[in-house]
Amino acid sequence: MGQQATPVRTARLGKAVGPEPTAVSGAVLLLPGGEEVSARRPSLVRAASFARSLGRRFARAGRTEGLAVHTVHYRYRGWNGSEAHPAGDAEWAADEIVRRYGDVPVCLVGLGMGGRAALRAGGHEAVNSVVAVAPWLPEEDVAAPAEPVKQLVGRQVLIVHGTNDERADPELSFRLAARAKKVNRDVCRFEVHSDGHGLHQHRDEVLCLAVDFVMGALFGCSVSRPVEDALAAPPPIGLRMPLAAGFGKSFRR
Repeated sequence: MGQQATPVRTARLGKAVGPEPTAVSGAVLLLPGGEEVSARRPSLVRAASFARSLGRRFARAGRTEGLAVHTVHYRYRGWNGSEAHPAGDAEWAADEIVRRYGDVPVCLVGLGMGGRAALRAGGHEAVNSVVAVAPWLPEEDVAAPAEPVKQLVGRQVLIVHGTNDERADPELSFRLAARAKKVNRDVCRFEVHSDGHGLHQHRDEVLCLAVDFVMGALFGCSVSRPVEDALAAPPPIGLRMPLAAGFGKSFRR
């Protein structure tokens, strides 16, 4: 039998999380995780709990600001090498936000493989900010081009990674952040000490950090002092900022 052709599918946006605002002034696109190589349909279960928690928290925090929150449903479960399917789907989704809501700022929020997709698609003209949570990145190979960072110029970028992540190497996200910081000062990275890929131990702190950053990036809301310090600090300090236990309790939105 010959090799089976990759099925042709289209990406789509999930319905708005929470009540859709009557006047949208900003949007968050949630990019879930996936696999390195797979032409199968994406699993709706993978990272669903974390994505739902993030989506609800964003929708609640941004209700009065006119924030629309949508999950991107990929065409395929895998990144699939140079095809980079999830990144292409993220760019399509940003186009779809502009088509639906007009010229509003977009934040890409990715988990795992979705974190890589968010970083890669961050150059879309509608995107003003990127959040990559436990991003899966390829091992560095001298024979292959490095993961690009120039598309992040002019964007506000937050990376969050557990130090005990055994599925997505946190050192790779640090190295990418260091390269990105050289071309864009608005890059920060927080480390969640002793936590793994799913960030189960400090999930509430991660949710609060993401909301704090996104509300500042999209709507100019004041951000917490740790985020201010991380953005202002020179490398490596601002790229290895510890996420404190209990972060966000005093200003939870």
